[in-house]
Parts: sequence; C-alpha cells; structure tokens
Amino acid sequence: MPSEVRDQLALRFGVLFPHLNERQQRLALAAEARLLGHGGVRAVARAAGVSETTVRKGVFELEGGEGPLPDGRVRRDGGGRKSAEKLDRLLVPALLALVEPDERGDPMSPLRWTTKSLRSLAGELTRQGHAASAPTVGRLLRENGFSLQANAKTLEGAQHPDRDAQFRYINDQVKDHQAEGEPVVSVDTKKKEVVGEFKNAGRQWRPAGEPVRVDVHDFPGDALGKALPYGIYDLVADTGWVNVGTDHDTAAFAVESIRRWWNGQGRLDYPQARRLLITADAGGSNGYRTRTFKTELAAFAARTGLAVTVCHMPPGTSKWNKVEHRLFSAITMNWRGRPLNSHEVVVQSIAATTTRTGLTVHAELDTGTYPTGVKVSDAELNAVPVTGHAFHGEWNYTVHPHPASPAGPTRPTPGPTAVFDRGVLSHPVLTGMTCTALTELTETLTPGWQALQKQDPATRRDGGTRRRAPGGGRKAKLDLADRVLATVLQQNLALPPTVLAHLFDVSKDTIRHTTSEIRRLMDQHAHTPQPSAAHLSTLAGLLVHATAHGATLTTETKPTC
Repeated sequence: MPSEVRDQLALRFGVLFPHLNERQQRLALAAEARLLGHGGVRAVARAAGVSETTVRKGVFELEGGEGPLPDGRVRRDGGGRKSAEKLDRLLVPALLALVEPDERGDPMSPLRWTTKSLRSLAGELTRQGHAASAPTVGRLLRENGFSLQANAKTLEGAQHPDRDAQFRYINDQVKDHQAEGEPVVSVDTKKKEVVGEFKNAGRQWRPAGEPVRVDVHDFPGDALGKALPYGIYDLVADTGWVNVGTDHDTAAFAVESIRRWWNGQGRLDYPQARRLLITADAGGSNGYRTRTFKTELAAFAARTGLAVTVCHMPPGTSKWNKVEHRLFSAITMNWRGRPLNSHEVVVQSIAATTTRTGLTVHAELDTGTYPTGVKVSDAELNAVPVTGHAFHGEWNYTVHPHPASPAGPTRPTPGPTAVFDRGVLSHPVLTGMTCTALTELTETLTPGWQALQKQDPATRRDGGTRRRAPGGGRKAKLDLADRVLATVLQQNLALPPTVLAHLFDVSKDTIRHTTSEIRRLMDQHAHTPQPSAAHLSTLAGLLVHATAHGATLTTETKPTC
C-alpha cells in the first residue's frame, strides 16, 4: 500500500477514534480493510497502530451483521478480563479486615499502627496472597462505602444530666438581661501563641516560589515571648475586645481583661447598666471552681457598682461558648499563614479582624505580671458577696457590688468568732420551713438521736466499755435543735461547712459530722427536703440573700420563732 494512502488512513483514524467507543473503532477499521481488499487487514492495522487480530475481529462482527449490543454495551456480556474480586473471593473480606475500625478489626494487623494508604493496603494484601493494585484497592473501598475521613471534633466527654437544662437557663438569663438593655458578654482565653519566626498554620497568597521563610524548629526557648489573647465578645453589639497578655493565664488576668473592656468600651456602650452577665467555660482561669475568679470579680463589682452574674457552660461544652466561634475563629482565619514574630503583629492582626456580618475587634497589649499559685483562704472567700442561683448555684451565681453586714451594709462582715442568734437563723426565708415545722422535725428526731448518742463509737472501747463515766467530758456546743437547724440550712441554701462553721462558731469537721448524722436520721424518718432555694457559697452571700428577702441577720438576740 502506498505510503500516502497509509498516511491518509492514520490521519482519518486519529481524528475519528476519540469520538468512538471500542466496538465502533473495530467496525470502522473493518470497513476500511474491506475496501482495500487483499492485504487490507495488515495495512489498516499498521496505519491505526493496532493489532491485526483487532481488525479481523471487527471484520467478523461486520460480516456477521450483528446489531448494536443491548443497554449501550461495548462488549458482549461476560467479555473482558475478570475483576480482581471475582478471581479472588477472599480479596474483599481481607481488605475490609484491614480497614475496619481498630475495635472491630484484627488486633494483630500489621497496619494497626501505620498509615492505611492505598499503596500500603495493596502491599499488605499481596503479602497475604491476595494480589491487588492500589487503584483496585481504591475502587473496592469506594464500592464498600469507604471514603477518606479526617478526625471530627465531636466528643465532649461524659454529658452532665442537666446539660441541656443549663443551656436553656443561660438562654433565659441572656434574654432577661438583653430585654432590660444590660450588657451580655462571652469570655474565654484563646490558645497560647509563641511569638517568633515560627510556622503559623494556613496559607495566604504570595508570589509563586516566594513563601515566608520561618524556623525549622519551634522550640519555646527560641521564642521572643508568648501571647495570651483573652477575648470578651459582646453578643448584642457584635464587637470583640481582646487583651493580649504576656505572663500567665490566671483568674486575676481574666478579670483584669474584663475590667479593661468595661473601662474602655463597656461603660461607654452601656452608661445606664446596673447588671452584667458573663458566660464562661466551666474550667480554666474563669472556671466555676476557681476561688480567685470570685474574689477578683467581687473587687470589680465593688469598683463599678455592677451586679455581675456569671453563667458557666456545662462541663465538656467549651466550644459552644459564643466567643469561640464568633470571635476566635475569625481571628484565626485573619492571621493564618502569617508568622507571629512580634507582639505588635499579634495585636494588629487581631485588631484588623472583621467579618461580613460586621464584627469589629479592639486589641491591646497587657504587659502586667500575674503570678500563679495565689491562695484564697476560707475567710477571704466568705467575704465575697456571692449568691448562687436556685438552679445549679455552682454554675450560676451573682457577685454583688456591696457586701451586707449583720446590722447594715456599712458595717464589716462578722469574723470567724461571730455567733448568730439561732432564732434569726431559723427564719423561714433561710430554712424553707415554718418555725412550727422546724420544731416538729426536731421533736421527731429526738428519740433516734438520743439512741444514737448511746451507741456513739467515740464513747466506747473496742470491748464495749465506756471510756468515760456518764456525763464526763466537754459539753457539746450544739444541741439537737442546733444540729437540725444547721442541716436544714445546708439543704435549703447549699451552704458549705465553712459558712456553717462561722454561723455556729464550731469547726468544719464538727459541721460535717453533725449534718451527716442528722441526714441519716432524716432518711430513717422518711423526711424528704425540698429542692434548694439558693446556692450560697460564702457568708457575705448569705447576708445579701437574707437582706434581699427581708431577714436581716444580726448577732443580737432577736428571736422570730
């Protein structure tokens, strides 16, 4: 066949074949071969770059008059090479055993602690006698419902039974404060950042081939310092205030950040404010167990005249705090891919953060020192005018601007030796019971308590012999009426032993023993206390609560029953 004819055929096939499937290509080759006559099969095969067998197969199909295959198929049913899973029935089970979650898969699998890439899986299958390529492994995984998955941050630890109820309570508090035009802020400390020529996650547009050069290692010893961004996010105004500390993330630093926000922006935005609502995490520098956080808030409330209500998120739900996904996430996106090589860069990057919804952020540097390990004594904590709310008072409480005293707000809080009149302490506002009901409860428990005293192990030797003669030893400071009163106060107001010890002028251990003893007697007589009316953790908070409900506590005898 002349070379010019072969060239024309090659050109024609090159233009036509990309638009034809496998069977159509064979039929086109067969048609050209038949037109050329003798030697046409070889000539067409050479021009198209295929085997002569392919051309002959097309000729047979063309001469046989076969019509198009059903369902648009290119090959007859059963044609082509068998799939790997059909050749090896154990291939798919072996593959699934390698990629199943660890708790369901083979505990002895060599891939348990290594990356499960397609190439690694194919190599392990081949080692087990199941020949498969990486593309085949990928196809089989997709057919069995697998896909590439990253870790998902969804586990929050053990959920508290009142988790949802606390969220609803926080929502109600927010609505209540907003309805009266009072400020509501969400607070937290962002992740600590090391300052220096270190890599920062994320990417940003730069000239090709000119990335920002940073240090290979990010050892803390090579850092120029650290940055502790403490954020205050105003839910209504959609504004953020970030105090960038350089020392330690302590409770004093947290409250100082709130104080700076109030002095710099809060009091200007809310000139008529009387209350402030703060939503915070359950732990950290502003956690509900942190004593210093409450004492620092008391100083802030006294200086500003604000009644500061704090509602903590339930344990394990810190990422639900508004400051996390309305302020901190925007800051992270704004400085992504930019080395934080100075405190100025940190502050300016935070201050430049905006969103399409109108978020604006103010940032400033705080070079103050905030030492760790600060201890708050029981006496200092008892002086804090904090009252817990009836619902989970440990999570929801209000720090009042001025502590109340037994005779009025101007007198100092009574010291540890102050003894309060029992008649005043038995006020129905504090006990949740009428004086008659309290007296009847005491009379009901009297026989059991007297019998318990005779069986008290502290008055007996191992063999059952008394250590002292009847009537010997120091007289108890608390009689049964006092013990019942202390227990009822603890149940109704959730008072801690330290506060009850102040009220009755006894030790904390005495209070613990007394209340435990009386509670056992109450259980024996099927006495079920009512839910706590408040959660008061300090003596000053008790005075505030009592005064607010018309029961002024004094150390003078003023019986009400």
